Amino acid sequence: MERSVDKAAATPNPTPGENENKNTTSNSKKQRPGPCGWLREHRVSLLTRHKRRLVEVPYTATIADTANALQANCVSAMAVAAPPGRWIGAGGTMILESDPATGAVRKHYIGMVTMLDILVHIAEAGVKGGGKSEEMDLNQSMMVPVSSVIGHSLEGLSLWTLNPNTSIMDCMETFSKGVHRALVPIGSQTDNLLPVELVESSPGYKMVTQMDVIRFLQESSHELKDILSSSIQALDAINENIFAVTKNTKVEEVIKTMRAASLTAVPVVDADEVELLQDGRGKQVVETFSASDLRDCPMAQLQSCLGLTVTEFKEKVGALKATLTPEDGTAISDVQQSPKLITCFPENSLEEVIEKVVVNHVHRVWVVDQQSLLLGLVSLTDILRAVRESALKMDQDMQGIVSQ
Repeated sequence: MERSVDKAAATPNPTPGENENKNTTSNSKKQRPGPCGWLREHRVSLLTRHKRRLVEVPYTATIADTANALQANCVSAMAVAAPPGRWIGAGGTMILESDPATGAVRKHYIGMVTMLDILVHIAEAGVKGGGKSEEMDLNQSMMVPVSSVIGHSLEGLSLWTLNPNTSIMDCMETFSKGVHRALVPIGSQTDNLLPVELVESSPGYKMVTQMDVIRFLQESSHELKDILSSSIQALDAINENIFAVTKNTKVEEVIKTMRAASLTAVPVVDADEVELLQDGRGKQVVETFSASDLRDCPMAQLQSCLGLTVTEFKEKVGALKATLTPEDGTAISDVQQSPKLITCFPENSLEEVIEKVVVNHVHRVWVVDQQSLLLGLVSLTDILRAVRESALKMDQDMQGIVSQ
């Protein structure tokens, strides 16, 4: 007993809070958050730190001005701004930019315009032109205001905002439903003025995209290794609904079909048929066709190229790009590459697929078998959905073990 007392007496008394701190530290190690908790701890503001302010065009800008702005800024979509009070917002939402000093509303974002919207407009104008010359058709169609194409596609009306304090997990929930981009307010102030109307007012915005989240996941792969090391097949990340076109399909028809199906890219398969394929599975994929291919074609020649087949068009655009020089007003480093044919196998890990996406800057990877026959695709939406659902399942499993 005395030895026991002596040992106790010899032990210095802990300072106030010392045991509490030790317990807290010990508990924090034991309760290290899983993927779900980790994704909830990090905020959307992390994704905007190095991003520039929102790139936009006024509603009065012509189609030609907007196309040039998309090319100059190397973006595939751009916000359209108008004076407040004159337009119904995209999806019924009022997204406003206000003066940082006075709070007075300066502009209202009425939607987004994409390169595909512009290309469909040009293609349709060519059909309506009838007997007029192609050059006249193009000039006229390019001089109409950009506001005239807002709402022609779902993409244009999908204008979303995310609070900077939104967790990455909640951001992924939005993006896993097919939303491609969202505006993040700078110093936002949100007021629910009416039950059915949300008014978001901010001195400015930045844009966060699905690709920003994908890059974040890649940079944080060590925190998500249990998920990312799994195969895309095991994670059920493969989308088997493939709309493909043949190499003999006319570009004009591809553009219209892409917009009708809300697609920004399609696989080109090796088949002799001229008609569009509703199902590309089991076909050999040879290349990718997307709105970026069309963006690379000089506007002066675009309309005359719409009657070419996909293969002819890709060859012509490739030849035109090869002749570009700095004297053309385009720096060689600024010339965007056409989408590459990026493929993977079902047994590839999600981490490998994410690396392909980020390195090649593509929004989808075609899943093929050993003979390069299409099995499906993995899009950014599929990746974000798979990661989120896996994180939630792991969290539920952990809670079940603890409760037992």
